[in-house]
Amino acid sequence: MAQRRELEAKIEASLNKSSQRGALYRAMKRGRDSRKTKVSQIRGGDSFRKEVREIKERCLEAQDVLVDRFAEKARERGAKVFLAEDGPAAIGYILNLAKAKGATHLAKSKSLTSEEISVNHPLEEAGIQVIETDLGELIIQRVHEKPFHLVFPAVHKTAEEVAEIFQEDADGPLEADVDDIMAVVRRYLRPIFLNADIGMTGANVGIAENGGIVIETNEGNARLVSSLPDVHICIMGREKVVETIDDALMMMMAHPVSAVGQHLTTYVTMMAGRSPAAADGPDRETHLVILDNGRTRMQQDPLFKDALNCIRCGACMNICPTYGVVGGHTFGHIYPGPIGIPWTAEVHGLKEAGDFAHLCISCGLCKEICPAEIDIPMMIAAVKDKDAQERGRPRVDRLMMDAERMAQFGCATAPVSNWLMKRPAFRWVMEKTVGVDRRRDLPAFSRVPLNKRLVHEPPPTAGDRCRVAFFADLYATYNNPERGLKAIGQLEAAGCQVVWPEQEGCGYPAIGYGDLTRARDIATRNVNRLAPYAEAGCLIVTPEPTAAYCLRVAYPKLLKEVSPSLAQAAASVARQTRGFFDLLNEMEETDPVQTLSGRRFGFHLPCHERPLSDGDAVIQYLKRRGAEVTLVETGTCCGMGGTFGMKAGMLGYELSQAVGEPLFQAFSEADVEGIVTESSVCSIHLAEGTGLPLFHPLELVGEPSISTAGDGIA
Repeated sequence: MAQRRELEAKIEASLNKSSQRGALYRAMKRGRDSRKTKVSQIRGGDSFRKEVREIKERCLEAQDVLVDRFAEKARERGAKVFLAEDGPAAIGYILNLAKAKGATHLAKSKSLTSEEISVNHPLEEAGIQVIETDLGELIIQRVHEKPFHLVFPAVHKTAEEVAEIFQEDADGPLEADVDDIMAVVRRYLRPIFLNADIGMTGANVGIAENGGIVIETNEGNARLVSSLPDVHICIMGREKVVETIDDALMMMMAHPVSAVGQHLTTYVTMMAGRSPAAADGPDRETHLVILDNGRTRMQQDPLFKDALNCIRCGACMNICPTYGVVGGHTFGHIYPGPIGIPWTAEVHGLKEAGDFAHLCISCGLCKEICPAEIDIPMMIAAVKDKDAQERGRPRVDRLMMDAERMAQFGCATAPVSNWLMKRPAFRWVMEKTVGVDRRRDLPAFSRVPLNKRLVHEPPPTAGDRCRVAFFADLYATYNNPERGLKAIGQLEAAGCQVVWPEQEGCGYPAIGYGDLTRARDIATRNVNRLAPYAEAGCLIVTPEPTAAYCLRVAYPKLLKEVSPSLAQAAASVARQTRGFFDLLNEMEETDPVQTLSGRRFGFHLPCHERPLSDGDAVIQYLKRRGAEVTLVETGTCCGMGGTFGMKAGMLGYELSQAVGEPLFQAFSEADVEGIVTESSVCSIHLAEGTGLPLFHPLELVGEPSISTAGDGIA
């Protein structure tokens, strides 16, 4: 497929730019770390996200009314308001205004909405000089590139490159010194601010209550651009309008704390109306261009309307594992990063979004950091689904989604299948024919899988013991049934009455590779099987984090629009699903024997465990047995992305390894004897990348396990 080959070529080019990769990774990590520090200082911590979500949902529900109110209040304060249906309409209005004013120079501050409609080019073609005054945007404009990041447009440029870009504006040789560069830039921009005929900005927020706008910057350029020229044009998407000043104040905190780890941006400008520059000065105009450009259509889509909750903070880029390696010129069209995938699909078209959507490895971290709690991963899955319907699906993706059928075949043919998978010639053939990388270790299959060792049982009746329905998922069923038996044994020893419902794998690969029809079918079958147990009061427990994520998070989302009864059943299953080690810790009444005393482990927190817990349950479980356990992380995914890292090529193994390098190094420097993680696939990646022993927590504790003699769970 030409699309994939082009994307792989871009990935390879990005991976070869080692200095750019290093600078990008450090910048994204600084953003994550700063956010974490500043959020911890907010009263209620991360809970501010729920308030942001509530504000955005409430205001979007009343969007038409609020936009009309905003326009009315703005006009009352003397502004002129134009509701632009699309980009050409907005550009036409601006061109006509510039012509009427005889404008020749336009100064801009950073505006993502103006980038969305590519407003600079038609203005320049009309003979108007357009100068970006945000430093990052000015750098990008000088080299004729697209922004690399929503908040840091030129984050990929080194000081040496920037010095070369501004050399022509310096009086003499310009060194790669930030202070020297800034002095040259200030000297260049000062007359532009003073002499521009028109100033153009975006707006972070529009306020329906008073017709005002909020503009946030760390350089102060937007304040100059919006106040000095006689004409100020503000381009903003209609989704930016909130109801009240209090709503706007919450956005003013959420933007910077999520983007760069500041409680407030350096310059916050709130404008409602415009005063003359002097008592006898000329009439000064403010023009508000409120852009639709597909937003009203997007709001009618049950899934994609969630994208309208985006506040343009860029936090999803800061945490995205693959964006942090390849950057916005590979991972993006005009809007880069995770949120850029659904936004591009809706505003610029499916083809443009499909060209980079498959860089998402479905770790789900973008949702966990988003200040508006947007389910970006599910929207990306939908974009991949639509793209596959248009352009087909690679064979390797189809294989990965068929993991359960492949596992059943592997078990049925074991030990021959296991012998073949260790033969280099066979692995070479696998790589060339189906796209599974021959360098990646693959888990062996069990001749007798877990579902052949246990008997399905109905929900147990009420009693004194904690009733548990065990959900194994693929690895514990087909590759390592002993782990499943050990897990059940630990639950029984803790006083649980454990049963084995009929089940299949959780089906997350179908979400990750974008087959939502298949994902809903799997979710429907598993929910229908598990709901009777949940409704009978059983807890549902699984040792695999991705399976727990499906049961608690993904299934309710997938089945919400299918039918009310299924949605209710999925909600019941989600409520009853518990963390495996959370439950074990609760059930333990006495301190266990210190069997791990003196041992040191590094703990890896899988991505799909993050929305469920912070890993404390596992760490506590091992510490109570005497182990010294340290959380080792970079703040993002290890790079395996489920089965993504098993695929051959740049859009698989190579990118997976590049993402994992910082984490491999962190574990190597951690002075631990081994790595502990609950994820079966993360274990493969980390073992290869670090050379350290990998353990599931259950492997570090002794018996009990359960016996299986064909008579159910004993």
